[in-house]
Amino acid sequence: MTISSTPKTTPSKSLPPSDAKARVKQFMRQLQDEICQVLEHIDGIGTFQEDAWERPEGGGGRSRVIQDGAVFEQGGVNFSEVWGSHLPPSILAQRPEAEGHGFYATGTSMVLHPRNPYVPTVHLNYRYFEAGPVWWFGGGSDLTPYYANAEDAAHFHATLKQGCNAHHREYYQVFKHWCDEYFYLKHRQETRGVGGLFFDYQDGQGQLYQGPYSDTPSAIYSNQIGTQAPRTWEEVFAFVCTCGKTFEKAYVPIVERRQSMEYGDPQRQFQLYRRGRYVEFNLVYDRGTIFGLQTNGRTESILMSLPPLVRWEYGYEPEPNTPEAELYETFLKPQDWASWTSPVT
Repeated sequence: MTISSTPKTTPSKSLPPSDAKARVKQFMRQLQDEICQVLEHIDGIGTFQEDAWERPEGGGGRSRVIQDGAVFEQGGVNFSEVWGSHLPPSILAQRPEAEGHGFYATGTSMVLHPRNPYVPTVHLNYRYFEAGPVWWFGGGSDLTPYYANAEDAAHFHATLKQGCNAHHREYYQVFKHWCDEYFYLKHRQETRGVGGLFFDYQDGQGQLYQGPYSDTPSAIYSNQIGTQAPRTWEEVFAFVCTCGKTFEKAYVPIVERRQSMEYGDPQRQFQLYRRGRYVEFNLVYDRGTIFGLQTNGRTESILMSLPPLVRWEYGYEPEPNTPEAELYETFLKPQDWASWTSPVT
């Protein structure tokens, strides 16, 4: 991957409405409520425990964690809003024009680690940022299976694509590629899972891809379609709202298909091994983790995305012609899942 020599971000030409912060906050809190209700219904046994917290420098949030459920071994759904006078280095590196302004950030994030190895881990995060005249939305959702199934990956991607297409014909293609690029473990040379959507610095201006590279599929495709017509704050916010509300439709059917599948200790051990990749990514690369730690966020909430049990094994190689090998050979490489169709039998 080649780092782009010129920044792709530009100051927004339109300002957010005066009630932008309040509206986004209300949506993010509502999204947290709705997701928790859905997950408790699916699990049937586990319930979320909430910790309300305050940030000394300004802001706070609600951390909700489910543990030892019938379906979910552990999961967290967080809401936060923080503000302050000093921007963290991770933001200034990408948006230097925000320097000298106070900032406000709010969002909802979720990671679920199911008990059954045949049910994939899922991640969701949507966020909003303001600093003076600078604003943007970011986020996405992605799927990390252990025993992967093409039907599940196709369903997840097709659902996300449908939501994208309701707002912009190019959103899915750019943001799908961006997800494959972002959730990539460089030191392992593999994607974290089967991807989904990822976008950042969306302020309705310029090209859709606002990442750091110039030669990745997301950057190349975005360059090919060129600068897009300006989109208002309202239009970008509406897109984020749609994305958040697609979670139930995208993920719940997969859980319902897989949660009762029988498994043994070999499958459980492989699940725990692969969870190690999740830990590696979140601690080394994840922007949310870095931003939270740099802004003195609540550590327990920031690290709630980590699985409860995990293991590492030196020099592991899957046996040929096994489901474990198929994960590496097929599912940990970018695929056009939204166009996948079941083979005719």
